[in-house]
Amino acid sequence: MDAARGGEVRAWRSAVPDRGSRLVGAGFWLLFAGGLVLIFLPLVLTVYLSFFDEKLIIFPPRAYTTQWYSEVIPHFASPLLTTLEVAAIAVPGSLLLGVPAGLALVRSDFRGKGAIATLLLAPLTVPLIAVGLAVYLFAVSVEEVTGAPLAGSFYVLVAGHLLVTTPWVVRLVVASLVGYDRSAEEAAASLGARPLTVFRRVTLPAMRQGLIAALLFSFIATFGELEMTLFLISPGMTTLPIALLGYLKYHIDPLIAATTTLQMVLIGSILAFIDRFVIRLGQLVR
Repeated sequence: MDAARGGEVRAWRSAVPDRGSRLVGAGFWLLFAGGLVLIFLPLVLTVYLSFFDEKLIIFPPRAYTTQWYSEVIPHFASPLLTTLEVAAIAVPGSLLLGVPAGLALVRSDFRGKGAIATLLLAPLTVPLIAVGLAVYLFAVSVEEVTGAPLAGSFYVLVAGHLLVTTPWVVRLVVASLVGYDRSAEEAAASLGARPLTVFRRVTLPAMRQGLIAALLFSFIATFGELEMTLFLISPGMTTLPIALLGYLKYHIDPLIAATTTLQMVLIGSILAFIDRFVIRLGQLVR
């Protein structure tokens, strides 16, 4: 009898971990499914709203149409062009600034290294409204001293976006190089390769994933930037997020949903191109 009871106790104890692991697994999949719903449900609803044939967004719509897509360019062509121009300068500029800075932080030991790293990454922690106000006040101060028309200029707008995108590049370059074994670089150098050749054929391919992530994050950051840009625009020069915000003040129609849908398609296409371009570049430099 005692032996039978002992066997039942052991069987019950062995079953408890299995039940616990199943509960943990179920909780994980529940959280995963909830995260997917939170991410994709607003996107699906936005695409759905863009086909409403209504001047006001009401459910259910009386009919569906694609006319809102044909009205995106007449309403937002100029802000979109400005946004793309800023991104076309800010993203490569952040790479030119961020990649050397990241390499220096990882591979060099110098006085004030921690302070410089904190300064380079500070725009990621400081509210962008404060960053925009600081850039605007600095531009006004320089304009008062030199007379150069900086406040509200395109160059200051690009400089502000560089402050937003460069920390992403620095952070991701540093992350891609932490723990990187430099034996391949040392072997290439010992065989007579010049430093630039070592960087192009050894270091750059090793940083490929970090560069792809840096390009993607910096482009998304500059394309959707709103808070800081509010202080840096001027009459006749605005970006797409600010133009959408201004339109929403006076209109509640599916045009915003259509514009957002096209924006998602545009960003997805550009990100896919960047991904393939960097992969191809890594194959060419080997």
